[in-house]
Amino acid sequence: MIYLKSENEVKAIKIGGKILGAILKKISSQVKPGVSSLALEKIALEEIELAGGIPAFKDYPMGGGIYFPSALCFSVNEEVVHGATLPERILKAGDIVDLDIGMEWPAKDELRREFNLPINPHSKTGGFFSDTCVTVPVGAISPELKKLLRISRECLDAGIKMARAGNRMNDIARVIESLAELNGYGVVRDLVGHGVGYFAHEEPDVFNFTISEKSRENILLEEGMVIAIEPMINLGDYRVKTGKNGYTIISRDGLASAHFEHTIYISKNGPEILT
Repeated sequence: MIYLKSENEVKAIKIGGKILGAILKKISSQVKPGVSSLALEKIALEEIELAGGIPAFKDYPMGGGIYFPSALCFSVNEEVVHGATLPERILKAGDIVDLDIGMEWPAKDELRREFNLPINPHSKTGGFFSDTCVTVPVGAISPELKKLLRISRECLDAGIKMARAGNRMNDIARVIESLAELNGYGVVRDLVGHGVGYFAHEEPDVFNFTISEKSRENILLEEGMVIAIEPMINLGDYRVKTGKNGYTIISRDGLASAHFEHTIYISKNGPEILT
């Protein structure tokens, strides 16, 4: 089921998303050679708690009785998504690291009263979800990786511009796929973006590659939708595999991957970035 959000519900997601964006910016600013994944995880947990939110990803069910162990997704180099901060890893110069974070906000009644916000009826704590991601360099990186990060971010920007009521899902997918493939990159097909707000992940799937025009998933975009657009772009082939831990997704050819994401509200005036 695709949920359309009311203006008050979007207000809650927007406030929480702005806080989450600031948290991710703070985490990103601490990335440098020698920094540990646990140090960044500590910042994520402390800042989310201080904001009155709850981490969306920590203990998230990954299937098969596996639960994601950290609040921050920390995916390095060939890790596409779902890298964890546990066990501890140390960043080194020349790496790129994908920092992906989600939050439910607010988790406290006093914050709801302060901002005059509704309660999310689908959550025990009543908060709304937002989700965002950035891939950042660790010290000096190669020109090849600099270009991968730049084009991947441009893919996100291009996709956001197409998130307009009256367009279809393929309008987002087509511009992302075209830009990535024009530069010789592989667009990951095993993973997609998603609806967000009532849950950390909800319908619809938000594709980064074109699907059949006749597919029922090539939906008409409507005012009131809140979606997470998140291109996952591989330096080499688009194919991926699952790591030994059962949840980290890795490029099959072992080449680097970049990932950028924003939570987007489809308003009557066009796409609005909430994170």
